[in-house]
Amino acid sequence: MVKVHVDVGQDVKKGALLALLHSVDLGVAEGEYLKSAARMEEAERSHVRAKELYENKAVSLAELQRREAAMKAARAEARETRNRLELLGVPREEVDRLDREHTIKADMPLRAPFNGRVITRNITKGEVVETDQTLFTVANLTDVWVIGNVPEKDIRFIRKDQHVNVVLAAYPHAMFAGTITYVGDVLDPATRTMSLRVTVSNSERLLKPEMFAVISVYATSSPDALSVPLAAVQDGPVGKMVFIQQEIGTFEARTVKLGSEEGEVVRILEGVKAGEQVVTKGSFALKSEMERHKIEPST
Repeated sequence: MVKVHVDVGQDVKKGALLALLHSVDLGVAEGEYLKSAARMEEAERSHVRAKELYENKAVSLAELQRREAAMKAARAEARETRNRLELLGVPREEVDRLDREHTIKADMPLRAPFNGRVITRNITKGEVVETDQTLFTVANLTDVWVIGNVPEKDIRFIRKDQHVNVVLAAYPHAMFAGTITYVGDVLDPATRTMSLRVTVSNSERLLKPEMFAVISVYATSSPDALSVPLAAVQDGPVGKMVFIQQEIGTFEARTVKLGSEEGEVVRILEGVKAGEQVVTKGSFALKSEMERHKIEPST
């Protein structure tokens, strides 16, 4: 049986109580542990008494050895029953409470393993659950991974810690800055591609698991150069300009100083900082709106 303490979409801290599970099997295991612990304590006391009697020549060596063997067997049994509790997921604090209070509760708290948000909940209050059932999914989406595949011919342009841009189907006019944090070591023999992983900051929670994305990697002679697609650059009143996304639906027109062109991209020497989201698709439409409302770009 279950008591549920959180709902989908709720932010939780590490250790927060998600649900309280009542388990008959857990109650039986706790009872066996308390019995074995009591037998171990009795066996240890018996061994201490036998040792004192043996020193006073009141019992034989054989009797002392028999009680020592009984003590070791009782300790092994107590360890086994304690291990059974750990296999059931009982936290150490609950086992320590059993040692102190000798009271069976048969309740198992289910706690958040880290700070995050509850993104799925598969139980309701009073429901009977199975041991192999996934009850909650907690995810920390402050940073997200974008998984991609690189064609064999382009592998030479890829390196770990390289800055890249990510465009998502859900936000086609926005560009999210990311960093390659993993590069595969082998190619997929069927697709002839290499896997990579890009880490993207997601402080505004715009990126969701399972979204479709395109990773843009711009080869440049300088590893620290900031580059954007040529399509992102428009003619402004005082020079070239790009549009920076401040938030969804809000953009800033900014004058930039350009460097050399390399294929379909151009280097940005001044005006854009690493990590800012530059509009790559729809920048001409934004320029038309800016001219219609007579808005001047910032510098």
